[in-house]
Order: sequence, then structure tokens, then C-alpha cells
Amino acid sequence: MTAGDGRPGPVIAVVGAGIAGLAAAWELVNASDLAPGSRPPTVVVLDADERVGGKLASAEFAGRTVDLAADAFLARRPEATQLCEELGIVDELVPVGASGASILARGRLRPMPSGLALGVPTRWWPLVRSGLLSPLESLRVAKDLVIPHFSGGAIGDRTVAGIVGDRLGRPVVERLVDPLIGGINAGGVDELSAAATFPALIAASHQAGSFMRALGRLPAPDTEGPVFWSLRQGTASLVERLVERLLEPGARWDVSVRTGVSVDAVTRLPGSATDPPRWGLTLGPGGTGSSPVTVGAEGDLQVDGVILAVPAPRAAVLLAPHAPAAAGLLSPIEYASVGVVTLAVPSDAIGRRLDGTGFLVPRTSFLDSRPALMTGCTYLSRKWPHLATVGNELIRVSVGRDGDERFLELDDAELTAAVFSELAGVLEIKGGPSDARVTRWVDAFPQYRVGHLVRVARIEEVVSDLPAVAVAGATYRGVGIPACIGSGRSAARAVLSSLTGSGRSAGSAGSAP
Repeated sequence: MTAGDGRPGPVIAVVGAGIAGLAAAWELVNASDLAPGSRPPTVVVLDADERVGGKLASAEFAGRTVDLAADAFLARRPEATQLCEELGIVDELVPVGASGASILARGRLRPMPSGLALGVPTRWWPLVRSGLLSPLESLRVAKDLVIPHFSGGAIGDRTVAGIVGDRLGRPVVERLVDPLIGGINAGGVDELSAAATFPALIAASHQAGSFMRALGRLPAPDTEGPVFWSLRQGTASLVERLVERLLEPGARWDVSVRTGVSVDAVTRLPGSATDPPRWGLTLGPGGTGSSPVTVGAEGDLQVDGVILAVPAPRAAVLLAPHAPAAAGLLSPIEYASVGVVTLAVPSDAIGRRLDGTGFLVPRTSFLDSRPALMTGCTYLSRKWPHLATVGNELIRVSVGRDGDERFLELDDAELTAAVFSELAGVLEIKGGPSDARVTRWVDAFPQYRVGHLVRVARIEEVVSDLPAVAVAGATYRGVGIPACIGSGRSAARAVLSSLTGSGRSAGSAGSAP
């Protein structure tokens, strides 16, 4: 970046207009460490999709604006709420309007016991009283309290199921831990990395004595205030507001957001004795429109820096010519597909009382004489009271996870019918829904296998050798909204540091898990 000498600031391309890419663009033009007198970089955001937001989307449904993917974000992670403050939309934050949730276990809905840490029990008696386990299974858990366990054990990353199952038994894994941790990641805890998804498990497993007590003794996050936030117009409105501010007329920065534009290749351009190397982006269909950066004869963009906020397979293709080791580490990362069926159900047709925010369905559950399609159910108009409508309950059913993509074989009508049949059996619903909407997110959730964080550290190390290039997004250190925002902003700071020759290198773009 140049100081106030009349020359323009650098040009940086952000590939991917999901929340990570948009957060990167926001950080690029708002970085607090811009040199005095310097101009913010010119930023061009490119996305192959026809819309911005990635996996954050909303739609009008039954007279309300509802989210079609993530409908909340963790309050204890500051990245999302900090961004809301910067955008001036703190007054639009809304807390969850109900408390508690249930699990479908042993034939019926049972409230989750108190004293859980991401589904892992830290106290025995509340677990026993919940009825989630049989008396014999509860005794198996009690062994953790009475049989001495010495500190130490296996060093390094392990699966979530491996740690919890060894200490508390398989039923706890299947009925509590997998529905929660697996549900958050659309995966299975038999494969998910504990270090990447719940590192406290590893710390607790290395302590002497009871695993449950050790987990309960670990520092807990601040519990004051709401656990989750959303926005009155849905989490997707964060994207809308962010784009509005980025493109605000008269802003001191120069940002363009171009959708329907694929980046087919990234080419390293030669530098000179006084100028560092630049990067050329070969654009696909729709990429020859107006842009604040140089457009070559074939529609290429010439830029000073690049942030790749795209899924692992696409990042691997673009990095392969320049960082084959990083591409080789990115390529094997697997993704899970999920779906959401949003329903409006007449209130007087529901026979069961809707307690809490909804319920989870373990993958071992059977409904309608087959393995359950549902993975969870959210009572939207109970969880978010501003969505409540007279005479209707808004209910959202989740389907799909790693290893179960049956929902992709059904068309929308078939999926709605199958899901509603399962839901009707659980909630004693008579008749049918008054409205329904199906949303599919194919290859949406990266799967964090054992060793994931080591893989990510190596990817970042290799990418750091490329001048002014960084990677960001859910692929790396967290799939939640705050983690993705943090990842994008960190990538932006890294690229700016690389361009100024100060601070950290560009590849070190991940946020803390």
C-alpha cells in the first residue's frame, strides 16, 4: 500500500461472496493499521453464483422473512456482534425467545438434561433423570465417577466418539453427543476431529479422575446474556447490510461486487525491481463487464492481492499451479450436503405441546419404519417470537448429514411428504401443512476429520509463501458465522501486511477455533 504520494492503493480481489469473503472486503477497506495518508485498497469481490451470501439466505414464507440456513450465531464469539456494531445494526439483534430442547430417544421426546457441554454430560444425576439412557446404560456412565482414571493417555487428536465413548459409553455418544456436535457440523462424531470441533474433550481426557468432572471444571464461556443471537430480518440480513455499506455511494473506498462471474484460473504475473509480482485472474462467463481494475483482452483482472474465500475443491484448483502442496491438502477435504424443509402448520392441528426451541433426532432413530430422514426440528415461531403468526406454527425440519444424502434422491414434493409424515408422528399433527418450502445445500459443510487442524496449519504455511495471497472460509477453522467472519477478516489483514511488507505473512489467515 502506498502513502499519500498521489498513487492509488493496491487492488485486491476477493474470490467468493459468502460471509467470509464479504467480511474480508470490509476489513480491507476499514483496516485500522492503514498507513497515515494512504488510500484504502480497491476491492473487487467475485462470485460464480448469481447472488451474494453463500450459505446465508432468507425468503418470504407464510408472511414472514425466514432464514433458509443458519438462523443464529453464538454470542460468546465476538466476531459477528462486533461486525453488527460496525454496521450500526446492533438494535436489530434478537435473542432466542425460548429455552431448552429435546431429543428423540427411547421412543419419545425427552428434554435435554442440565449440565451438558456440547452434548457431553458433566453431571450424572440429571442424565439419569432425563430417561435418555436405560438403568443399565446409566450405570455404565457411573463407572466414570467411581473407577480411577490416571492422567495421560493418547497424545494428539482423536475422534469425538473415541474420547467420549471410551469414558461414558456408546449410548451417550449416539443419543447426546452425535446429535449435537454432529448436528452442528452435519457430520458423524465417529469421524469428526475433537481438536477441531471440541478441543476441551482432549484436555479433559488427559486429567486424572472423572472425565465428566474434569470437563465440568474446565473454564466455561461467559454465560451472562443470550447464548445465541439472530437479527430481526434473519441472519441473511447481515449480508444485505454489509453489501449495502460496501457499495455505499460516496464512501471513501472503492468496492465492486460482481456475481455470476467465475474465476477459472489465477496466474502469477512478473514483477520488476521496484514493483512486486501481481496476479492475473481469468474470468468465466459474465466476467467482462465494468470493473475498477484493469481488464485484459480476455476479460482477465490484474490485481496486487488475492483472497480465496471459496470451498476447498475450488481453492485447490486455483492454487495448484502455485502451491501444489496446499492444493494436495485441500483436495481430500470432504463435504456433506444438507436440506431444510420449512413448514407452516395450523396451530390447532398439533396435538403435542411445543416445548423449548425444538428437538434433535439421533441417526440411530427409526421413524415410519425406516431410518429417520429428520436430523432435527426447530419451532421457529417459538425460538424467534417475532416470527409468530396467528393460527400458524412455523416449523423447520433439517435433513441430511455426512453419510446420509437420501434426501437428494427425492424431489421437493416427495421430500416434503416424507418429512411431514415423520414430523406428524412425533408431534401428533392432524392434516397437512398449509405451506412448505424446500431448500437444499449441496456440499455445504466441510468435514473436519482427525488431524484437520494440522492439515490447515500446513495449508496456511504453504500459502504464506505466495505474495499477497490468503485463504478463508468454513473450510479451515470453524463452520459458524462468527468463525467465518473472523477467518475473512484475518485473511484481509494478512494480505495487507504482505503488501506493506510488515507484520504477519499472507497465508496465516485462520481465526481461532
